[in-house]
Amino acid sequence: MVDVIPEHIKDVWDRWNIRGAIILSLTLQAILICFSPLRKRTPRRLLIMLVWSSYLLADWSANFAVGLISKNQGKELKKDDPPQDKKLMALWAPFLLLHLGGPDTITAFALEDNALWLRHVFGLVFQAIAGVYVVLQSIPNSLWLIILLVFISGTIKYLERTTALYSASLDKFRDSMIQAPDPGPNYAKLMEEYKAKKEARLPTKIILIDEPDKENRPKKLVHPAQASEKRKEKSKLTDLEIAQYAYKFFNTFKGLVVNLIFSFRERDESLEIFENLTDPEEALRIIEVELGFLYDALFTKVAVLHTVIGTISRVVASGTLVAAFILFHKKPNKGSEFHPADVVVTYTLFAVGLALDLISILLFLFSDWTCAALSSLKDDPDEVLSPKDQFFNWLLSLRKLSWTMQECNKEGDDKCSKHEVLTTGFFLRRWCGSINVFNFLAYATNAEVARIHDARGKLRRYAWTAFTYPFEKLSFIIQTLGGWVPKLINAVHRRISHKVNETSRKHPWARSTIYPFYFGFLSRIPHFIKFVWDKFSDFFDISDMLDMVYKTLFVHGEPMTKELWAFMFNELKYKSKFGDSPENAKRISLARGQWTLRDNLPEDADMEKLVGYVTNFDYDQSLLMWHIATELCYQQEETIPEGYAKSKHYSNREFSKIISDYVMYLLIMQPGLMSEVAGIGKIRFRDTMAEADKFFHRRHIENVRDVKIASKTILDVSSDIDPMGVKGDRSKSVLFDASRLAKDLRQLEERYGKDKWEILSKVWVELLCYAACHCDSTAHVEQLSRGGELINFVWLLMAHFGLTDQFQINKGDARAKLIIGK
Repeated sequence: MVDVIPEHIKDVWDRWNIRGAIILSLTLQAILICFSPLRKRTPRRLLIMLVWSSYLLADWSANFAVGLISKNQGKELKKDDPPQDKKLMALWAPFLLLHLGGPDTITAFALEDNALWLRHVFGLVFQAIAGVYVVLQSIPNSLWLIILLVFISGTIKYLERTTALYSASLDKFRDSMIQAPDPGPNYAKLMEEYKAKKEARLPTKIILIDEPDKENRPKKLVHPAQASEKRKEKSKLTDLEIAQYAYKFFNTFKGLVVNLIFSFRERDESLEIFENLTDPEEALRIIEVELGFLYDALFTKVAVLHTVIGTISRVVASGTLVAAFILFHKKPNKGSEFHPADVVVTYTLFAVGLALDLISILLFLFSDWTCAALSSLKDDPDEVLSPKDQFFNWLLSLRKLSWTMQECNKEGDDKCSKHEVLTTGFFLRRWCGSINVFNFLAYATNAEVARIHDARGKLRRYAWTAFTYPFEKLSFIIQTLGGWVPKLINAVHRRISHKVNETSRKHPWARSTIYPFYFGFLSRIPHFIKFVWDKFSDFFDISDMLDMVYKTLFVHGEPMTKELWAFMFNELKYKSKFGDSPENAKRISLARGQWTLRDNLPEDADMEKLVGYVTNFDYDQSLLMWHIATELCYQQEETIPEGYAKSKHYSNREFSKIISDYVMYLLIMQPGLMSEVAGIGKIRFRDTMAEADKFFHRRHIENVRDVKIASKTILDVSSDIDPMGVKGDRSKSVLFDASRLAKDLRQLEERYGKDKWEILSKVWVELLCYAACHCDSTAHVEQLSRGGELINFVWLLMAHFGLTDQFQINKGDARAKLIIGK
C-alpha cells in the first residue's frame, strides 16, 4: 500500500501540530488587536479582508488546537517524547480559552455576529469542559496553580466577549434603552370624580396644565458662546467638551439604530446646542466622536469594560495572567522537566499575551470613551479645569482635525477656489475623512477621472498611478477583445460559409461531406463555447463582478473640505427653523429637491417646470438625471451672473460636483446605503448607459475619452419634445431628460440672473439628506466598520437638528387637572 503522505511528513506533523496551532492562534490574535481598530479609518478592501479572514480563523484555530491537545492527552507516549510534556500542554488549553475571548478591539465583524451571543455561551461551556478534561488527564500536575490562574483569566475574557455580543445584539440594545412603562394620568379615576361632581351639579371642568418639570427642567446644557462676555473671545468648545457632548448625545441618539421614538425635550436640547455652535467644524467633531462611540458599543468590548463590573473583571483577568507568568518564570528546573521547544512556546504565549493585554489596557485608558465617561460637563464653562480634565483635554487635542489650504486642480486660475481639505493623519483620524465619487459620463466615455482636490503627496500620487495603470490597460484590452472577438468570429464564419456553399454547389461530394461537417459541427463550436461561458458566468455572477471591478477604476476619493461641511451644516440649520412641528419636520425630511427649488427660485420664474424634474420622477430617476445634468453644466463655459461673488460661485459649483458624484457612487457602488432604490437604480443606470453607448457610437466619439466633447455633443441634440413622448416608457434611460434639465438651468441663469450653481448645490444637499434619512439605520452602523461615509454624518446631523420623523415633539408636555368652580 502506497502512503499518500510520506512518513517523515507525518512525523513532523505529529510532533509540531499542537505547537503550530497554538502559534497560529496567537498570531491571529495579534493581527486582530493591531489591525481591527484601523477598519473604522479606511474602506480599503485589503485591510478589511485581512481582518475578516483573521476573525473567522481565530475561533477555528483555537478550537482546533484544544481538540488536538485533548486527543494528545489520551494518547500513549512514544519513546522519544519527554515524559511530562502533557503537563505543560495542559497549561496551553486555558490559553486557548483566553484567545477565544478575543481582543478588546473587535467582538463582532458585522452586526449579525452580535445575534450569535447564545452560541458563544454554549462555546464557553464546552470549551471550559474541554479544558477541565485536559487538566484532569494531566493530574498529578505541578503546574495546577498556574493553570488555574490562566483558566480564570481566560474565562473572564470569554465572558466579556459574550456579554459584549449580548448587549450589542439589536433586541437587547433596544431593550436597554426602553424606559419604564408610563400609563399616564389615571383616566378612570379622573372621569369618576368628574362624573360625581357633575351629578352634584357643581361647576366642573377639566383643563390641561404644563407638566411641573416643563418649567423646572434640569439645567440645560450651556454652550460656552452663551456663558459670559468674558468668554466671547474664546467661544469655541474645548476638545474635552467636544467628547463630553458627543458622549451625552450618543446616550440619547443611539436609539436611532433600533428606530426608537424621541421626546421633544431631547430634540430641543440637541437643537439648542447645535444651533449655537460658533463653528460648523465643532458639529463635525462632535458627530465623528459620537459615531465612534456607536462603533465601539456595537463592535468592541469598550461598552462592557467601562462599567464597574467590567473594570473589575479586567483588573482580575490581567492580574491573574501576570501572577501566572511570575509563578511559571520562577518555577525551577523547567528546562529539564519539559521539552525546550515547549518551554519557548509557553514563554511566547505569556509574553505575547501580556503584551496584547497591555495594548488593550492602553487603548482602554486613552480612549475617547474614558475621557468622556470619567469627566462631566461643567455648569459654568468659565470654571477652571481640574488636572485630570486638563490631561484629558490635552490627550484629545492630539486627535484634533487637521486642515490644509489647497486650490482645486486642473481648473485654471479663473475657475479656482481655495478650500481647506481634511488632512488628519491616518492613525489619528476617527473615520476615513474622504468622499468617494463616481461620474457617469466619465465612465461612459472611459475618460480619465480628474480630482478636484488632491491631498496626497506627489510620491503617493505617482505610486497610485503606477499601481492602477496595469489594471486600466488590462481592462481596456479585455473590453477591446470582448468587442472585437465576436466580430472577428462572425467575419470568419461568413467567409468560410460562403466558400463552403460555393464548393458544395460545384461539387456533389462536398455537399455530402464538407457541408454537413462544417454547418453541423464546426460552425456550432463558437456558439457552444459562448453558451457554456454564459451559463458559467451567470452561475458565478462573473460578469457583474468584472463590471464592478471595472467601475472601481473610475472611483476616487475627494478629501472632505471644511467649506463643504459648513455649507451642508448651514443648509440643515436653516431648514431646522421650519421643523417646529412633527408634520413640518417630516415634510422637510421627505423633500428631495422640491422644497429647495420653491424656496430659492425667483417668483416670476416658471417654478413648477423645474420642480417637475423632481416631483414627476422617481427618486432614483431624479438622482441619475440631476447627476448627468450637473455634469453637463459643469463642462460648459462658465458665466458668473451679475452680483454674485466669484469665490462663492465656484465654491457652489464645486459643492454640486462633489455631492452629485458622491450620490452616484452611493447608488452604483454602495447599494446597501441606497436600499430603497438600489434595484431599479441599477436598471436605470444600465439603460442610460446603453443609450449613451449607442449615441456616442452613432456620433463617432466612442473612443474620444473626453467628457467635455461628450457633454457638448449631448447638449447639441434638440430636446424640445419630452423624450418619453418619442421613446415611450419601455427604456428607463434619462440621458436626454438630463439634457433638457441642463438647458433649463442655463436658461434660468440667463433670463433671471440666478446662479444655477447656488440652486444645484442646495438641491444636491436635499437629495443627499433624503437618502440619509431613508437608509436603514443598521446600514449606517455597518458602514462605520468600513471607514464611515459622509452620508452617516448627514444622517446624524439631521437627527440633531430634529429633521426626522422619530420625534414626538408635541406629546407629553401637558397634564389634565380637574377644576371645581365656586
